[in-house]
Amino acid sequence: MPSIAPAVRYQSLASRSVFVSGGGSGIGEAFVRAFAGQGCRVTFVDIAEEPSRRLAQDLAEGGASVRFTPCDVTDTAALEAAIEGAAAAHGPVTVLVNNAAHDQRHALDDLTPEYWDERLAVNLKHQVFAAKAVAPMMKAAGGGAIVNMGSISWRLNLGGLPAYVTAKAGVEGLTRGLARDLGPFEIRVNCIAPGWILTERQLKLWFRESDEARLMQDQCLKRRLDPLEVAKVGLFLASDEASGVTAQTVTVDAGWT
Repeated sequence: MPSIAPAVRYQSLASRSVFVSGGGSGIGEAFVRAFAGQGCRVTFVDIAEEPSRRLAQDLAEGGASVRFTPCDVTDTAALEAAIEGAAAAHGPVTVLVNNAAHDQRHALDDLTPEYWDERLAVNLKHQVFAAKAVAPMMKAAGGGAIVNMGSISWRLNLGGLPAYVTAKAGVEGLTRGLARDLGPFEIRVNCIAPGWILTERQLKLWFRESDEARLMQDQCLKRRLDPLEVAKVGLFLASDEASGVTAQTVTVDAGWT
């Protein structure tokens, strides 16, 4: 099995101001740790305050420049304020990672208009308004990188979560549209579509022993994927090494799709 920890040092990322949504655990935590390890100045938001504060303290004690701001990304005004706070503390945000999401299962028969709107707000809407908030900063800086988090779920025709798969399909469309709009300003917009990354939350809520054999059968790589394997792709897409890459979706699913 290859080493999971990032072995590459991207000089272009050093001291960059990075904003990560949903950075307190899982894949989001991996992004925060990975960018901090590159010498970035990282601000992350999350609704789970206790683990997020522990993460920020842990990284700060190791010498990283990391700050946590409690924020519900469905509150657009609060999200915009958090991004402004990141810019005030760390300088204009030139790397945005739109990671926050919630894959709660829900049956079509139980769906209400209010729940539909809330699911799209937590899985898609905030990505739009976070991008809108950082765009002027990136334009003034001469460029930047936005990494949106998608999912392979909608490609697999998964049932039991119609609002989630709709939102995640929309993330790829949003990525391509923003790439066109922001490309003239040297702002690159890309998407990462993970497979089933078995974070602590996934293992606790959704993963069952019977799923292991099916996952190993479906994946080309016969092992579980680590959140840092997703974050490493984010580092590349945010760095100048990906200077010609935009409007793309990079799939990290061990060859499942």
